[in-house]
Amino acid sequence: MELSLDGSVVLVTGGVRGVGLGITRAFLSAGAVVVTCARRPAEVPGAAFVPCDVRDADQVSALVASVVDRFGRLDVVVNNAGGAPFAWADQASPRFHQKIVELNLLAPLLVSQAAYGVMRGTGGSIVMVSSVSGRRPSPGTAAYGAAKAGLDNLTASLAVEWAPRVRVNSLAVGMVRTEQSHLHYGSAEGIAAVERTVPLGRLATPDEVGACAVFLASPLASYVTGATLVVHGGGEVPAFLGAADTDGGSS
Repeated sequence: MELSLDGSVVLVTGGVRGVGLGITRAFLSAGAVVVTCARRPAEVPGAAFVPCDVRDADQVSALVASVVDRFGRLDVVVNNAGGAPFAWADQASPRFHQKIVELNLLAPLLVSQAAYGVMRGTGGSIVMVSSVSGRRPSPGTAAYGAAKAGLDNLTASLAVEWAPRVRVNSLAVGMVRTEQSHLHYGSAEGIAAVERTVPLGRLATPDEVGACAVFLASPLASYVTGATLVVHGGGEVPAFLGAADTDGGSS
């Protein structure tokens, strides 16, 4: 068994920028044929592109059909499209919350359903890009965190329903340095301060997240399904360690 995915056809939703771009590059490096999609046209060297709003069932069906028509198969889907702007829960509109849940939970289900229609006969792998926000409180992005928690449960449920032909796994991703990091963490000084809260001392790179997605899709993970791989650099240093006035020694 090896990490190579030579000749495999991979669909990466939202694979044109940020974490998604890192995932696209990782699969291209592993020898895969990669198709990306987003609502607005974008060009990624080495990858094909199909415009698609993954919240729309008809567009999703057309997307999967176009991949199969062009390349004859579909081996891997990475449900990466997602995200949420900062908004306090009591100040955001019902429509805002609805759109966040649609993008981060219902859209991955739509894409996975369409992909399963192809993969059920040939086998395949689906990787959900989730978040540590689904495993801890997510103040300022409450609907997002709730949707990602649902995505992890969806992963486990689909893995059972669709075994043994299709494996379904999830990445619970922590903080990543992207072109939009300043929107979340502020200035360079702010980003550096945030990095100091991570045990590994830095934010992840999109390519590191991509490498984990390749692993879950590859034959190296052939007995892994229904799992959530946490990619967060060790998480966050517990706040009580900085607040406590003890040296932490044991008796």
